Amino acid sequence: MTVEAHKETLEFKAEVSQVLDLVIRSLYSNKEIFLRELISNASDAAEKLRFESLTDEQLLEDDPHLRVRVLVDKDAGTITVSDNGIGISRQEMIDTIGHIASSGTRQFDAAIRATQGAASQGAAAEGDAGHGDATGGEAAGEELIGQFGVGFYSAFIVADKVTVVSRRAGLTPEHGVRWESDGRGSYTLETLEKPARGTDVILHLKDDEKEFLEPWRLRTIIGKFSDHIAMPVEMEKEDFGSDEEGEDKDKAAKAPEFEQVNKGTALWMRNKADISDDDYKAFYKHISHDFEEPLAWAHNRVEGTNEYTALLYLPKRAPWDLWDREQKHGVKLYVKRVFIMDEADKLMPHWLRFVKGVVDSDDLPLNVSREILQHNRKIDTIRGANVKRVLGLLESLAKDEPEKYQEFWGEFGRVLKEGPAEDFQNRERIGGLLRFASTHNDDNTQNVSLDGYIERMKEGQKDIYYITADSPAAARHSPHLEVFKKKGVEVLLLSDRVDEWLVSHLHEYKGKHLQSVTKGKLDLGDLADQEDKEKTEQAEKEHGDLLKRLKDSLGEQVSEVRASTRLVDSPACIVVGEHDMSANLARVLKAVGQEAPDMKPTLEVNLDHPLVKRLEAESDLNKFNDLGMILFDQAQLAEGGQLDDPAAFVGRLNKLMMQMFMSGA
Repeated sequence: MTVEAHKETLEFKAEVSQVLDLVIRSLYSNKEIFLRELISNASDAAEKLRFESLTDEQLLEDDPHLRVRVLVDKDAGTITVSDNGIGISRQEMIDTIGHIASSGTRQFDAAIRATQGAASQGAAAEGDAGHGDATGGEAAGEELIGQFGVGFYSAFIVADKVTVVSRRAGLTPEHGVRWESDGRGSYTLETLEKPARGTDVILHLKDDEKEFLEPWRLRTIIGKFSDHIAMPVEMEKEDFGSDEEGEDKDKAAKAPEFEQVNKGTALWMRNKADISDDDYKAFYKHISHDFEEPLAWAHNRVEGTNEYTALLYLPKRAPWDLWDREQKHGVKLYVKRVFIMDEADKLMPHWLRFVKGVVDSDDLPLNVSREILQHNRKIDTIRGANVKRVLGLLESLAKDEPEKYQEFWGEFGRVLKEGPAEDFQNRERIGGLLRFASTHNDDNTQNVSLDGYIERMKEGQKDIYYITADSPAAARHSPHLEVFKKKGVEVLLLSDRVDEWLVSHLHEYKGKHLQSVTKGKLDLGDLADQEDKEKTEQAEKEHGDLLKRLKDSLGEQVSEVRASTRLVDSPACIVVGEHDMSANLARVLKAVGQEAPDMKPTLEVNLDHPLVKRLEAESDLNKFNDLGMILFDQAQLAEGGQLDDPAAFVGRLNKLMMQMFMSGA
C-alpha cells in the first residue's frame, strides 16, 4: 500500500506557544537537562513497545533488541536521540507535541510568572545588581516544569530547530511522519517513508551551544543523569587511533559500531548497599520527570509467597494536578523487570496519590491489565504493604526530622486528611500524622499533632475539642471559643475544606472523642465548675420568660432558644444538634453546587450580656422583635454564614440606630 506524501504547516495551540516562549527564554538553569528528558522519553517509548509486544510479537519486526542511541554529527551541528520503541503516528504527533492540556498550561504559566515576579522583587529588595530576576526565574522554572510534563520542549533550550521523525510499530514504512519547528509558533508535519520503527529527535544546535557536539560531554551527562535507566543507552565507539586521511576514509566507509554508555540495570533490583543517595535521587527524577530531589524514599524487597520489590518516593512539591479527580495517579508497575503500566493506581490508594515509585512483581502475569489488577489478591497484598511502608516513612520523618515533615505537610497535608475516610484499617496511624492549627499557638500554622494535644489536656478533660470554619480567622475568633479561652482549654482550628470530611470519619483518637464546640449542648464534664452549672440552671429558670418570648419571636427560624454555657463576651451564638450537619459543611456543599439539608439551629444567648438584658427589659413588641432578629442575624454572621435577607437586617439596624440617636442614648 502506498501512502501519498502530505505536508502541511500547523499553528501550535495557544497554550503550547506560551510554554515554548517560557522555555526558549532560558527557563532552565541547567541546560544539560535536555538530554536527560529526551533519553527518558525514548526509554519510555521502548518500554511501552516491550509491553505491547508481549501480546503481539510482530510489533518487534526484525529488531527485537530495544535501545536508545545518542548520535552526533559535528558537520551538520546536530544531536539525535533515537529509539526503536513504540513510535508515534501522525495524529499522535499532533495530539502530543502540538498540544498540552490547556488547564495545566495556564497554571504552569501563572506559576512561573509568579515565581519570576517574586524573584524579581526579592532581588530588588536586596539591592543586588548582580542577581536579577533571570536567575530566580530559571531556578523556579526548573522546579516547576517537571510538574507539568513538558520535558520535550527542553530541546529548544539548546536548539533553534527540532526535527522529529517517527513511525509507529505495526505500521508500514510509508506511514512515517516528520515534525519540525523552530519553536516560534508553528510547525510542519509531513508523511515520509521510514524503514525502521521508533523515533528520532534531531536537535539543530544553536551557535553558542556547540559544546554539546563533543561525545565526551554527552557521555558525562548520560553518566550523570541516565546511568540508572534499565534501557541500554548507546553511543558510537570513539576511535582514538591515527588521524591519517586514508584511515579516516576507511572508517567512514564502515558501519558505525555502538557501545552501551550507561549501566542499564534496573536500579530497584540492585542491592541497597550498592546504591548511593545520588543514584536514588537521579532515578526519582527519571521516573517522575521532576527537577527537584525527592524528600525521602523507601526501598524494600519482599520474598515469600508474594515476591516483589518496591521503591517508593515522597516528592518535595505537589504537582499542579494533585486535586484533579480525573487525573490518574500511581506508581509504575513492572513484572519481572518488564514495564507494564504507568500510574498503576490500584497499587496505591487515592489518598496517597502523591507517592511516586516502582513496584516490580515476580508473581503477576505479564499480560496483566487494569481490569485484572482490580480483582487480584496479590495486588491487594502489595497495596496494603505499600501503604504501611509509606506510613512508616512518614512516621520516621515526623519523629526524627520534624522540620522536613512540616515541609511535607505544607505540600500534601490536605491530601493525607482524606485518609481516615478512605482507609478504616489505618485510621489511627493516619491520625497520628495529622497536623492542625490550634489555640495553643498564636499563628495559624498547622503544626499541632493529636498526640501533642493529648499531652496538654487539662486534668479531667475527656474530649479533643475542635471547631470548623471557612477561614483560620473565622475559626480563631468564633464566639464558641470564649469559655475555652477562659478556662485555658486548647481547641483545634480546622479551616481546610477537607476537614469536614475528616472529622465526619475520625471520631476518636487513642480513646479520646473528637468533639465539635459548635454542636449540641456543651458539656465540659469535670472542667465545668459546679458553681457555673448551678448558675446556668438557675438562670434558665429565672429568665425562662425571655427565652420563650425570643423563641416565639423567631418562630420557625430556630429549633430552640436557651441559655449559653459557651459565651463570655458575645451576646449570642448559633448551635446545631449533636448529630446534625455543621453550618460550615452546609456552606461548603452549597459553594460547590451540592444540596444541603435545611436545619433549624439553636440560638444560645448570654444572659449576662448587656444587650440581652436590654432585650429582656423591652416591652414594645415591635422593638423586641427587631432586636431579637438583629441578635439572631449577628450570630449567623459571626459563624461565617450568609443572611437570607441582608437588606432587612440593615433596615432593622438603621432603625435601631435612629431610635438611639433620637432618644439621646
